[in-house]
Amino acid sequence: MNIRKIDLKILHFLRKISIPLARFSIFLVFFWFGALKVLGLSPASVMVKTLLHSTMPFMDPPTFLIFFGLFEMLIGILFLIPGLERVVIPLLFIHMITTVLPLFILPKMVWTSVLVPTLEGQYIIKNIAIIAAAIGIAAHLHPIRTR
Repeated sequence: MNIRKIDLKILHFLRKISIPLARFSIFLVFFWFGALKVLGLSPASVMVKTLLHSTMPFMDPPTFLIFFGLFEMLIGILFLIPGLERVVIPLLFIHMITTVLPLFILPKMVWTSVLVPTLEGQYIIKNIAIIAAAIGIAAHLHPIRTR
């Protein structure tokens, strides 16, 4: 077997698994991190509560964390279901907007100095990879049929 045939087999395999792997990866991150919030075990809880106090002080933090965790778990589950991409991707982007807020509203929690994020900041910045995976999934959708 020559190098071109091996390359084609590898590329074919990667194309075959890329979308299911992206879906599962997003599911895993969102469901797991959401479950940690629901169970009161999330290391991000302090940051979420601080952000909530800064943006919506009237909301009860423990209740918000449970609902936010359930929202994350829902996003994860919906990514596993083919055909629901047009529903879940907008939900993901709404979630991403809320999770990027600490980079601007809570700079002391997410930056140690210019362009040097804390662990919490890294936690937020890694969302760029999730956004890229969601865009990759969306890019493989078929156009909506019109009548």
